[in-house]
Amino acid sequence: MTDPVFLITGASRGIGAATARLAAEAGYRLVLVARDESRLTGLAADLGGPGRVWPVACDVTDWARLDGLVTRVRERWGRLDVVFANAGTSVVTSFLGHRGAPPDEWRDMVLANVYGPALTARATLPALVESGGHLVLTGSAAGRGVRPGNLYSATKWAVTGLAQSIRAECVGTGVRVTLVQPGLVDTGGIPPGRAGDPKLDPADIARAVLYAVGQPATVDVNEILVRPVGQDPYR
Repeated sequence: MTDPVFLITGASRGIGAATARLAAEAGYRLVLVARDESRLTGLAADLGGPGRVWPVACDVTDWARLDGLVTRVRERWGRLDVVFANAGTSVVTSFLGHRGAPPDEWRDMVLANVYGPALTARATLPALVESGGHLVLTGSAAGRGVRPGNLYSATKWAVTGLAQSIRAECVGTGVRVTLVQPGLVDTGGIPPGRAGDPKLDPADIARAVLYAVGQPATVDVNEILVRPVGQDPYR
């Protein structure tokens, strides 16, 4: 089987799951990655079962497991064509201590949002160089401006820089690198204070990912910013 292989982290829900559905429709074999494999089982069955979809439990901040997963993908399916480094999380923060999660809950967010995509890139890029493949990273509209007291925003600023530095290193390899920066997306984890704000559906971002991936090999779509109509640019 020579169908291209699309690996998605954070695939059990939201943007990851929506992207998996569109990628399956486009003819990709899928490697669906999340920390809890049980949450992937139903999605994998819906999208084609064992011959087409491989659900895998893996924490993207665990280098040994992530690197080992990529080795297993190459052994099992012989190639890796697209990687969507999408896994991440968010907690409300305040540096003055006025609201949000206590500092001991911040660490996991920083690791998932910054260290995780960095390790994902390091683990998968050798395979993507072989295939002339595509790396897509989930940033955020929050990674483009100042959000008072918002550590999540700072982690997404870091992803913006990460995508740019990866692309610079990949010049001449044939690998394309795309940063997708969603505005507010209805993934089930919206803070109460923003419940009434305009929202995107996860499928809106999935279409942006497939747009970038579907361009000719000579076209490198570096950044896509997608906000819902009416979203305040500073939220």
